[in-house]
Parts: sequence; structure tokens; C-alpha cells
Amino acid sequence: MFLLLSRYWWVLVLRGVIAILFGVLAFTLPMATLAALVLVFSVYAFADGSFAILTALAGREMTPNWWILFLQGVLGIGVGVLTLFNPEITAVALLLYIAAWAIVAGVLQIFAAVKLRHELTGEWWLALGGILGAAFGVALLWQPAAGALAVLWVIASYAVLWGVMLMIGGFDIHRARNHALVS
Repeated sequence: MFLLLSRYWWVLVLRGVIAILFGVLAFTLPMATLAALVLVFSVYAFADGSFAILTALAGREMTPNWWILFLQGVLGIGVGVLTLFNPEITAVALLLYIAAWAIVAGVLQIFAAVKLRHELTGEWWLALGGILGAAFGVALLWQPAAGALAVLWVIASYAVLWGVMLMIGGFDIHRARNHALVS
């Protein structure tokens, strides 16, 4: 898995940038309609899933664990498409979609970090991102009746933090790869 992620480290960074952009947009437009949030989230989930799948498929010959990233991608695309084709979705249903996605993606991220623990010294950033994602999903399930603005800010905060974790993980993998090439 390290070979796959070290070759495509920049995809983690790009996914992080996309997550941060989504989070900043959600922060700066707190009064946006729910339909706009649904559309923006749908595009974000679809883009994140697409990049994850492309990376997994490009590296399926490099590691038997490529399917972890592939599943994250399928999940992201599925949630993105489901959200796009259900624009009348309520805030609670959107919350449940996001919560389920965050929990599963977080658990898969933790699993990937565990697989990388012998190959990467900074795998804990990936694990921390996974823990953050899963905890975020559980928190959303715990308080589904929270106000729309509060939910929007939580989603924006999660996206920014998730993006930062992905970017740090991507740069850490890049540094580890460069160190391995020099050694």
C-alpha cells in the first residue's frame, strides 16, 4: 500500500485541498439554501470518491490492499450520486448520509493506517484523520436534531480538519518516499 500511496501522494493532498475548499465555502455561505449545500456536498463527495478510485485502480498491481482506497471511492461516489438525485432531501436525511459516509470512510482510513504502520513513520496522521472522521459521523448520529446552522458549521469544520489530515498524510508519505529513494 505504501508503494501505491507514495506514487500518488499528491492525490491525498488534492483530496485535502478539495475538502478544505468545501469547508471554507460552507463557512463563508452559512445562509445558503439546503439545496445549494446538497449540491456542493454532492460534488465534493463525487470528486473525492473519483480521485480515490482512480488512485486505487492505478495502483492495483502495486498492492493487494488497493481495494481499501477503492471502497472509499465507491462510497464517496455513491453518496454523491444519491445526494444529487435526491435534492428534496431533508436536513436529517443529509445528516444521516454524511454521518454514515464519515463513519465508514473513517474506519477504512484507520484500517489503511494500520496497514501502513510498518512502512511509514507518520501513519498516525492517517489514523487520526480516520478517528476524526468516524467520531464526526457518530456525533452527527448522536444529535440529528441539531440546528441547520450548527450542522453546517460542524460539517465545514470536519471538512477542513479532514482536508488538513489528508494533506499532512500526503506530504508525510511524499517525504517518506523521498527518504526511501535517497537511502
